[in-house]
Amino acid sequence: MASVNIEAIRRSYAGFRDRDVEGILSAMHPDVEWVHPAGMAAHGLGGTKHGHSGIKEFLAHVPTVLGGMRLEPREFIEQGDRVVVFGTREVTSLRGTTASLDFVHSWTMRDGRATRMEDIFDTVAFQQLMES
Repeated sequence: MASVNIEAIRRSYAGFRDRDVEGILSAMHPDVEWVHPAGMAAHGLGGTKHGHSGIKEFLAHVPTVLGGMRLEPREFIEQGDRVVVFGTREVTSLRGTTASLDFVHSWTMRDGRATRMEDIFDTVAFQQLMES
């Protein structure tokens, strides 16, 4: 049986799958930090976004630089207030090139909601895909 924290994160991934922003945000504290590698800043995808409004702005920007993305969480590991998720994402460039890229998401939880999500991935491979 999954913990409250893992169930919350699963709801967020279901929101991604269903393109349901409110579903994504249902697992997030209002003051959440949404962190992506600084190496993605040139495409407007890097850095830390704050709160639900920051996540909404980020998600609205993604389709301007990517043709599509689907997340596949595969393994959930929980220790204390931290849940780490290993998975793959299928990413499609604006030109239609698609690749499967690994990710690690580190979620910090409080009271069953995320206060921080950090996306860890190979930024070089991601950018090469975006340019192809």
